[in-house]
Amino acid sequence: MTDVLTPVLTDNWGDDRSWTLDSYAARGGYEALDKAFAMAPDDVINEVKESGLRGRGGAGFPTGMKWGFIPQDNPKPKYLVVNADESEPGTCKDIPLMMASPHTLVEGVIISSYAIRANKAFIYIRGEVLHVVRRVQRAVQEAYLAGHLGKNIHGSGFDLDVVVHAGAGAYICGEETALLEGLEGRRGQPRLRPPFPAVAGLYASPTVINNVESIASVPSIIAHGHGWFSSMGTEKSKGFGIFSLSGHVQRPGQYEAPLGITLRTLIELAGGVRDGHELKFWTPGGSSTPLLTAEHLDMPLDFEGVGAAGSMLGTRALQIFDDSTCVVRATLRWTEFYKHESCGKCTPCREGTWWLVQTLSALENGQGSEADLDLLLDQCDNILGRSFCALADGAVSPITSSIKYFRDEYVAHLTEGGCPFDPARSTAWAGQEVNA
Repeated sequence: MTDVLTPVLTDNWGDDRSWTLDSYAARGGYEALDKAFAMAPDDVINEVKESGLRGRGGAGFPTGMKWGFIPQDNPKPKYLVVNADESEPGTCKDIPLMMASPHTLVEGVIISSYAIRANKAFIYIRGEVLHVVRRVQRAVQEAYLAGHLGKNIHGSGFDLDVVVHAGAGAYICGEETALLEGLEGRRGQPRLRPPFPAVAGLYASPTVINNVESIASVPSIIAHGHGWFSSMGTEKSKGFGIFSLSGHVQRPGQYEAPLGITLRTLIELAGGVRDGHELKFWTPGGSSTPLLTAEHLDMPLDFEGVGAAGSMLGTRALQIFDDSTCVVRATLRWTEFYKHESCGKCTPCREGTWWLVQTLSALENGQGSEADLDLLLDQCDNILGRSFCALADGAVSPITSSIKYFRDEYVAHLTEGGCPFDPARSTAWAGQEVNA
């Protein structure tokens, strides 16, 4: 079964002191950099385009195409910004990558900056994960000392400085324009677009913003060629990705596999759902993506397959919930998170998430009537697509999808006067382990 895995980004995670430059160089680290320097910047961009690499941060936009949007005739400096503000509930791939192999990211930053002609790059990391900030800072320092950063890198004539920036800790800063606001020292709030960052991003200059995993995938593409990368995955979703399995599986963790693998296969790799229970629902890309059920176990986990099922691949944060979990309680907790993390800039999100929590809380406590479910869906309809950024859209996704698949469970809360999964209220669950 393990032969379906494709360890590339994760291949060196088990090495002794894998985060050090010596360990990374022993596996051929920074050799792809010289190969990139032997190419013209536009050829590097075309190589990434031909590979079919799509953004690994959630949206799935073609990476090489994004790089090509940078107007090279603009006299202003160009910037590369790495979005390492990983904070989507359930997502846990970029932080372990930066902890285990930060030089993979640093080499990717250098090659990507060379391609877009940027002489300054920023790695924006969540301030709460101080251990990760320090590890990446040390990797950048090692790269400077070894001559991989700074002036005239490897005699190529290319100069690059890299700044590791610790964010103040806000989920909204995972949105790229809010991240730019935070990087410039202002409160993290989304910008109205256009202009788009490629034209007027950081300091009103052309800027490329990519996820950690997207940039970390670049050295292997340059080293092995676009054909090698595109030979994995599916027709429109090329390559490999890190799938983060958490929740009710025997062996939660990171599983790097080709896009298009099924959840059934991943759960088998993870030792199955915990003993005595069955899969009830799961998220394909974190809590902001519509949840799915056991009927989707054999759906290909690529951008098209998940989209056809009415959800999004997102960050491949596969949260697994078994039959002991109350879907109403889980949805309420997610919604409380989005209410707390709303930046407050736009009314649909600021007010809408508050009202969603009020309605859901009442339903979870068995208060109201079945008509309140339609009220909840109406609230979601008035929020969806009406905010500055996708936070509000993400907030309504678990609500609408949970009602779609588990309306009877919502009704059961009303008929039983509270959560039917609560042993104090229902004899049906007495003696069973419950995750309410």
